[in-house]
Amino acid sequence: MNHVIDCYTWKTSNGRKATVMLEECGLDYELHPIDISKDDQFTPEFVGINPNSKIPAIVDRDGPNGVPYTVIESGAILMYLAEKTGRFMPSETAARYEVVQWLMFQMGGVGPMFGQVHHFKRAAKEQVPYAIDRYYRECRRLYGVLDARLEGRDHLAGELSIADFATLPWVFRHDWQEVDLADFPNVKRWYESLMARPAVQRGMDLP
Repeated sequence: MNHVIDCYTWKTSNGRKATVMLEECGLDYELHPIDISKDDQFTPEFVGINPNSKIPAIVDRDGPNGVPYTVIESGAILMYLAEKTGRFMPSETAARYEVVQWLMFQMGGVGPMFGQVHHFKRAAKEQVPYAIDRYYRECRRLYGVLDARLEGRDHLAGELSIADFATLPWVFRHDWQEVDLADFPNVKRWYESLMARPAVQRGMDLP
């Protein structure tokens, strides 16, 4: 089988965005697990793909003009694959930027803040009550924003889009954040609906 896209990723919230999108788009890809617990992201081979030493990254062997093209940064990967396939991102300007806004909300808010909760609650060498309290409260505030946004809506921005695929893997870790989704019923409904999709399940299980 001639795989079109090489996907370098690991089972993190950001890493899962890429595999969920690839599965949902039905693209043929080859998975390259980058075990960040073993510092695989710092190998010369991977740094040659992403100088920032972060997963995920993709190399599209059939890139623009038919030459291989590398994309780093999970949000950019979602936008690139949406444009490549014409799926999960509208072409009309207002609808398109509805999706972009909620993608940026994830990139600038949900990801960094939830990530700090994960760090200070689970990984920090010492307990820092101020940091735990600060990031946990902001995490819950962001859940509240998502819950309000999803009132009467099935998805974050119009039809199912990359904004949903970006946010889902972070909400997947609600147990790490010690957040009960029952407190945010619209988020819970949205989350369960997305997690029932076979392509999402395959993408979340990888690598």
